[in-house]
Amino acid sequence: MQIRIFDSFNMNEIILFFSSIDFNWSIIETIAVVLSVLYVILATKQNIWCWAAAGISVALYIYICFTAQLYPEIGLQIFYLLMAFYGYFQWNKNNGELEIAQWTIGKHLLLILIGAIVTFLMGFYFTTYTNAKMPIVDSFTTVFSIIATFMVTKKVLSNWLYWIVIDAVSIYLYFSRDLHLTSLLFIAYTIIAVFGYFAWLKQTTSDA
Repeated sequence: MQIRIFDSFNMNEIILFFSSIDFNWSIIETIAVVLSVLYVILATKQNIWCWAAAGISVALYIYICFTAQLYPEIGLQIFYLLMAFYGYFQWNKNNGELEIAQWTIGKHLLLILIGAIVTFLMGFYFTTYTNAKMPIVDSFTTVFSIIATFMVTKKVLSNWLYWIVIDAVSIYLYFSRDLHLTSLLFIAYTIIAVFGYFAWLKQTTSDA
């Protein structure tokens, strides 16, 4: 009898916790999230139409980020839009048979160092001269997302490892700005990025 009362108490606490969350929901964000998930899933399957889904979703996110005052993120979304076109034509080369590539550790270390410096400079600027929210974190996700997106267009295997870190940080960034649906999106992104890495790794192993 005591166990039932204890279980009931815990369930009531859980229900009260979730009912107390003021979950922000919008049609535009919902559409952007669905297309974004579709983009990542198609990318893991190396399907060229992932870039079409990406193009539409980032166009919506330009508006979303502007209303949320995530200014560095707006620049990132514009970059994504350009990369959607570039990625399509890059993957379409040689009848869509662009092979998965692997970069050296030295090249990754150089990119990480450059990314860290640019993150600091961008974060300092937006902290000092704008009313941007969470400028350092926003700058980090922006800078390294640019690097990782370029790696996707080149089909570099380790792009997925970058995305795992970026997406995990983005969960906190978007949740703190009350973009709850987008924060859930980045939870899905993190999980899909893990599967994407192993899917591409399996492909490189079978091609070897």
